[in-house]
Amino acid sequence: MALGALQKDILRLVIGQGMVVVTIGLAFGFVLSLVLLRLLSSSLVKLELPLPISATDPLTFASVTILLALVALLACYVPARRATKVDPIEALRYE
Repeated sequence: MALGALQKDILRLVIGQGMVVVTIGLAFGFVLSLVLLRLLSSSLVKLELPLPISATDPLTFASVTILLALVALLACYVPARRATKVDPIEALRYE
């Protein structure tokens, strides 16, 4: 901001950097969960649930992924918003 960046630019930068890490983590977690599910489903006893939900229910995977992405977006937004409130002169003095 001391060099002329706008608050929305700082907000977009901080949220963007955080969400890149989150997206990579969600992708690896999704793939790893599918692999582990395949490995564990063969060794576990098949339980009969009263609900018609399979172990690889796409709605469950999508819901959890979206929920985690929204929580991570909120977790990125809070510090990004705080970063836009910092006075540039005070930040430069601190450095």
